[in-house]
Amino acid sequence: MSISRTTPLRVAVLASGRGSNLQALIDAIEAGQVQARIVAVISNKKEAVALERARKHGIKDLFVDPKPFAGRPDSREAYDRSLLEVLQQHETELVLLAGYMKIVTTVLVNAYANRMMNIHPSLLPAFPGLEVQKKAIDWGCKLAGCTVHFVTEGVDEGPIIIQAAVPILDADTPEALAARILVQEHKIYPRAVQLFAEGRLGVDGRRVFIDSAKPDGEVIVSAV
Repeated sequence: MSISRTTPLRVAVLASGRGSNLQALIDAIEAGQVQARIVAVISNKKEAVALERARKHGIKDLFVDPKPFAGRPDSREAYDRSLLEVLQQHETELVLLAGYMKIVTTVLVNAYANRMMNIHPSLLPAFPGLEVQKKAIDWGCKLAGCTVHFVTEGVDEGPIIIQAAVPILDADTPEALAARILVQEHKIYPRAVQLFAEGRLGVDGRRVFIDSAKPDGEVIVSAV
């Protein structure tokens, strides 16, 4: 059943690049479509455009430098422990990866089990990793798309929350396909956050169940 919240969901976003999905979430929050508050945008890249986007909207922007942890045998875990401290300081309830170009470790995965989401530009479990649009075209797929999933230890392997599909056109390039997929990413990531805020997501093993008290048709097929 849905949970009625008295305060907005406290969300932190981890981003390494331009932050277009971050912007889509900011826009959805400001439009009243998502009952959440972004308490911090955190990056491992000092010049990430995502941090600039956060500043423009009065959101706390934080650069957590990975260099002090380089060379340590536990460098990844040590960095994530530093991130975890920041997340806890901001009383984060949900962590979102938005173009975050680091593989998170069990330090964060365990601390935010079923409370950390990622968006990936393919219809998982097909084509995890990088260059996924090229792979979909090379394999002759008829459909591509994007997936919002909970984050687990495996790369792009977590339980699937929402997917959106787009057709692959005969003349498609990876860049053209990626642009059409991105339009759908900007729709389904805010939607997944709102479902979480409403307490409508349940996880059983690899499956995510959405409370159907307000049926929405959460699996989206687009002809864009």
